[in-house]
Amino acid sequence: MAHKLPARGRPAAEVLADLKTFSSADPDYRHGRLWSLAYYQDEDYAAFLGEAYSAFAGANGLNPTVFKSLKRFENEIIEATAALLHGTPEVCGVVTSGGTESCLLAVKTYRDRARQVRGVSRPEMILPVTAHVAWFKASEYFDVKVRLLPLDKHLRADVTQLERLINRNTVMILGSAPEYPHGTIDPIEAFGELALKHGVPLHVDACVGGFILPFMAMNGRKLPLWDYRVPGVTSISADLHKYGYAAKGASTITYRNLDILKHQMFVYQDWPGGVFASPALLGTRPGGAYAAAWAAMQHMGKSGYRDLARRTIKAFDRMRKGIGQIPGLYVMGEPSGPLLGYGSIDPDVNIYAVGDQMDAKGWQINRLQNPDGLHAMITAQHLEVMDAYLCDLRESVATVKAHPELAQAGSAATYGMMAHIPLRGMVKNRVLEMFAGMYKAGGAQMDLHAASGPGGAGGAHPGTLDALVERLAALYVTWKQRRQA
Repeated sequence: MAHKLPARGRPAAEVLADLKTFSSADPDYRHGRLWSLAYYQDEDYAAFLGEAYSAFAGANGLNPTVFKSLKRFENEIIEATAALLHGTPEVCGVVTSGGTESCLLAVKTYRDRARQVRGVSRPEMILPVTAHVAWFKASEYFDVKVRLLPLDKHLRADVTQLERLINRNTVMILGSAPEYPHGTIDPIEAFGELALKHGVPLHVDACVGGFILPFMAMNGRKLPLWDYRVPGVTSISADLHKYGYAAKGASTITYRNLDILKHQMFVYQDWPGGVFASPALLGTRPGGAYAAAWAAMQHMGKSGYRDLARRTIKAFDRMRKGIGQIPGLYVMGEPSGPLLGYGSIDPDVNIYAVGDQMDAKGWQINRLQNPDGLHAMITAQHLEVMDAYLCDLRESVATVKAHPELAQAGSAATYGMMAHIPLRGMVKNRVLEMFAGMYKAGGAQMDLHAASGPGGAGGAHPGTLDALVERLAALYVTWKQRRQA
């Protein structure tokens, strides 16, 4: 193995100097060039979070009776979150490691509740097709079948199709506030009416919106009801490490009452190490994340979060308007903010090629599929760079329109093939094969944009997605030939 534990420990200063070099190839999130993953304000705020985190870095939330400080942090975080979401005094919950854990816990909770209360042995849940992928991961982990709710022509979850999907095996319904691809808030009020009618729990995934939508509303933004004010809503997940501007990783899951939350908990009474109880997925729970989340909420307060929301939505509105003024582009659906997707209505403008051009200009752009598009998760920081972004976007569209051959090069070809090849199982298997290669002994790199070269199928380097696409294309041609034969 190339990397081994050093025989003798190294000086702290030397190790810290090395750490700084590791980030040289990371995206420039500090200057607004990244449109997901990071929620950055400035170096002073980052240092503040680091100090709060380090103060409790050695504390462990595994046993809430030992580190009473961490349970106090958790209690106060959950109480403040419940109030923000218009919960009653009975609303309760836990701090989790992130949105994925919060989503997984909801599925586990409602599966177990349905088993115990209604005797359901073949659990199903209803998800809009725009549900975050964490819900599909939960389906696989906990063996809960997914029934997909389609979208209407405005890319909103089609509530008119919901009731037909509900049956005796339905353990929960999901709505998002907002959903990730297009920034639309699902029709939670209408979902709630049907959930109450059929006695089915309704979870709202507000991992993105939970710590910005309330402050958008305080600032006068008109939004549909989506939180505990909707009677049918039984639980909500909301991430602190997104628009709550806490350190990674900190999320929350709250329930309307303790009777529901009990189904989330794990207890094992016969372990030789003693009776064991755990409220969430993790055993060891990092104290630093709790402290930093609590510190962020205390430091920001309502006024700080309202200011961040004001600047975020100003940037969002400017982007939405600016995209609409670029010939050939359109904003997908009816986004409420703070994120959106956009695509091309001009057959000569390949939106993935536009994304390549934006990448080349130093922006880190995410891609969407079904329909093809580009994506932006907008923060207050992006207000300062929005004019530059829109200028570069306009130039990128013009470049692609003048050079349609760009649609067949780079990641435009990669994403185009990945999004449209009909054999989705084949795509899944091949992506798994390449992704798993990143975790083989010694690790490996997967490069989306490496230039073609010798060694791979059709000439692409075997460690790139270009090689994967070429392989998929060859397999697809073979499949078509066999079917025609």
